[in-house]
Amino acid sequence: MDFFSSLWSVFWSTLVIFAFIAYLMALFTVIGDLFRDRSLNGWAKALWLVFLFFVPFLTVLVYLIARGAGMTERQLAQVERAKTETDAYIRSVSEISPAQSIKEAKALLDEGTITVEEYERLKAKALA
Repeated sequence: MDFFSSLWSVFWSTLVIFAFIAYLMALFTVIGDLFRDRSLNGWAKALWLVFLFFVPFLTVLVYLIARGAGMTERQLAQVERAKTETDAYIRSVSEISPAQSIKEAKALLDEGTITVEEYERLKAKALA
């Protein structure tokens, strides 16, 4: 009997820890969304935070029900904005200037790796 009571105790503790971690994740998601939302004014954000402090479980549940769709839209907009910025950065870093391209072609010509015709073609392509 002692084994089963300790097994039940372990199971219950695991369940409580899981629920607490899930609640913390929801809470931080709600707080992050509150500060990300530009449609709410400062007083509305402060009011949500006060309710989150005094009635935490109910407020998180109400926020997820009332503003869940908006949370998704704001998250997708933020992801899209980050992707656009990352793509722009990658494009700016990966582009080679025409002068650099001609310099590399000249180095290949000096090494004898390419012919003069190929050098002229690469130079024209870089200047185009």
